[in-house]
Amino acid sequence: MAYTSTGYSVGREELASLEGPWREILPAGGPKTVFYSPLWLKTWWSEFADGRELVLLSVRDGERLVGVAPFMREGERLTLAGDTNVCDYMDVVACEGCEEGVLDAVLHAVSEEPWSELVLWGVPEHSPTLTILPRLAAGFGYTAEIEQEDVCPRVELPGTFDDYVEGLDRRDRHELRRKLRRLYRSGDVLFHSCQSVPEVESHLDDFLRQHAASRHDKALFMTERMARFFRRMALTLADQNLVRLYCLEVNGVRTASVLCFDTGEELLLYNSGYDPDYASLAVGLLSKALAVEQAIEQGKRRLDFMRGAEPYKYDLGGKDLAVFRCIVRREGR
Repeated sequence: MAYTSTGYSVGREELASLEGPWREILPAGGPKTVFYSPLWLKTWWSEFADGRELVLLSVRDGERLVGVAPFMREGERLTLAGDTNVCDYMDVVACEGCEEGVLDAVLHAVSEEPWSELVLWGVPEHSPTLTILPRLAAGFGYTAEIEQEDVCPRVELPGTFDDYVEGLDRRDRHELRRKLRRLYRSGDVLFHSCQSVPEVESHLDDFLRQHAASRHDKALFMTERMARFFRRMALTLADQNLVRLYCLEVNGVRTASVLCFDTGEELLLYNSGYDPDYASLAVGLLSKALAVEQAIEQGKRRLDFMRGAEPYKYDLGGKDLAVFRCIVRREGR
């Protein structure tokens, strides 16, 4: 596959050969550091490919890589590779200022492929894709539909934890303070972060157990296969210093865990779990509040609770960022 337009060329790639250049063009910070990376795709694909075809496209300006479009084929659909159950954000990767050229080149290239629907999912509301792609698709005679897929509540962090708590709604502020007082009166409380590969690995069993124990739907979600993915993913990203596995201990017992990604100025709260025997101490909620406190102490500017509208995210001050799905349809296929 090759297409050249305004100096951009598109090639079909193997993941192994593209991985290095792809990592070099990823922007620093934010969800793109994790979910748009070849490390994430390689880890997910190794567990969930299920015989599907990976259609991995590179976009170059001369010799310089300026974009990557990681698609997979599912019958008559080409869709961004991955799964909304485990990947909170996704998009075509493009260097800043190259978005329109990259998307135009990708559309020209995939026009040679057999598909009836081209699906870009997990696209955050601020992505240029949402305005550029429908306009480009119309030029090809395709139709494009944008639909909201989910929300990702986020918190802009102030300079101190006290300021953060003061910024919560009155009821939420009162409840958080009350629960924190009760927790610290219960005995010896330790909240710490695991970062190195050995540290993360030594706590993963507790995290997976607490995750499955905390809610029935989480128990159904955390199959043996999913647990293998979580292990591989957490250790792979820990090797890149991207993982923070927070653990809340009460009187020497690990009662709750929060798996986060640290992308520099932002902390992404990916998943969590707690021991139901300690539910009366609200260790599930408070482990997340303490993760917010550590993020503030470390100078983070934002905490992203990521996909889902669970009530605790709003109790802790989350404000929605919308995530969209863009469906391009080609008639007559």
